[in-house]
Amino acid sequence: MAKEKRSFFERLTGSVSLDEYDDSFEEEPLAPQGRGVRAEGRDLGSFLEEESEGQLSVDVYQTPDHIIIKAVVAGVRPDNLDVSITRDMVTIKGKREEQKEVTEENYFYKELYWGSFSRTVLLPQEIEVDEAEATEKHGVLIIKLPKIDKDRETKLKVKVS
Repeated sequence: MAKEKRSFFERLTGSVSLDEYDDSFEEEPLAPQGRGVRAEGRDLGSFLEEESEGQLSVDVYQTPDHIIIKAVVAGVRPDNLDVSITRDMVTIKGKREEQKEVTEENYFYKELYWGSFSRTVLLPQEIEVDEAEATEKHGVLIIKLPKIDKDRETKLKVKVS
């Protein structure tokens, strides 16, 4: 069989056309259901069943006076949110609790994330911790962080004692 000339894209990326692709590889059998694979003395099945923590997606941007962080927290009660702030870092933790209204076998799709989540954001500059504000509206958490004005100058009067 004569080899056809590869397309520009195939030459650029190093890919092969589907006609040349050889899919005759052997798949390794999976571990039987109900049994975990041991890894470094630990049962992998129990490891996979442990609750993992999701990562919260955020938008971070600046205005002339503030750094703003926005995150979608729909379905999270405000008392299930914890926002910790230092001068150069913000950590948002929370838990989205699922209401068990439907049994597992009745789902067609199950893509929403339920459970604990967190996100730590390193700030591009220091902020005034005491003046920070957090609000939630329509399922969006908005954290408004005032920037420290390093150019601000204050005159002190010397008192005579």
